[in-house]
Amino acid sequence: MPSESFRVEPAEAGERLDRLAARRLGLSRNLVQRLISDNLLLVDDREVSPSYKVSAEQRVEARVPEAGLLPEEIPVPIVYEDEYLLVADKPAGLVVHPGTGNPSGTLVNALLSKDISGGDDPQRPGVVHRLDRDTSGLMVLAKGEPAYSRLVEMMSARRVGRVYRTVVVGEGLPETGTIDSPVGRDPENPTLMAAGVGRPAITHFEVLAETAGYAMLLVRLETGRTHQIRVHLSAIGFPVYADPLYGERVPDRRLWLHAERLSFEHPVNGEAMEFRSEIPRDLREAATRLDGSFALW
Repeated sequence: MPSESFRVEPAEAGERLDRLAARRLGLSRNLVQRLISDNLLLVDDREVSPSYKVSAEQRVEARVPEAGLLPEEIPVPIVYEDEYLLVADKPAGLVVHPGTGNPSGTLVNALLSKDISGGDDPQRPGVVHRLDRDTSGLMVLAKGEPAYSRLVEMMSARRVGRVYRTVVVGEGLPETGTIDSPVGRDPENPTLMAAGVGRPAITHFEVLAETAGYAMLLVRLETGRTHQIRVHLSAIGFPVYADPLYGERVPDRRLWLHAERLSFEHPVNGEAMEFRSEIPRDLREAATRLDGSFALW
């Protein structure tokens, strides 16, 4: 992924980062804001917000995705589709869009033939939110304007309902709870995310079932930071089962996290839309091995 950088001139001190970077790099402000959100645009090697006020002599560096996407025949279940958007049920193991180390073979490549589009990032046409590689479940993608801009606005305004099911390691959680802690790049290990730093993040959870050493939860996102559920649950001592980054890797098991429900108003006609995805077989089997009662959800 090509990198571009510049030094802040004295006359530019005090400007918003997103406005300055858009002008100096020749990019749209929307694209710059997404680069910041994805930690692809840093100031003096630090993660900051789009509204950050720059200082003279600071170094701004951005890694800008390259164009050149090609459609690929990758099976992805489509739950809903019309002329404005589609809802896909992403399989585990599939990266959402091309990036470093994943130039192809992504969800975006699989859905290009469905005319997904919208936004200024050529590597992320129609993508308004993401799921981690090993997280399965529901995603909505746009098929051009005005659906794309409207969906982005709805995400920012927290008007898109996203509910996940997960199994965590540990016992003694309250029946319901809220984790309100920022999530951002880990200052000691930039390849990971951490709680207590970065941008505001809020996660709500409800315990569905408990057994010796494990609990099954419904989790509702109020915000959508990278690895938010995994980081938040690990931070309170209940990491997601088989999470190799924030918990403990389990041989032959993948991350027990599934985007089960998705709800929003149609971005064009305002119709209330709600979708639900069945728990994949591999997660059902893994839960049953932990405790047979988990099969009774």
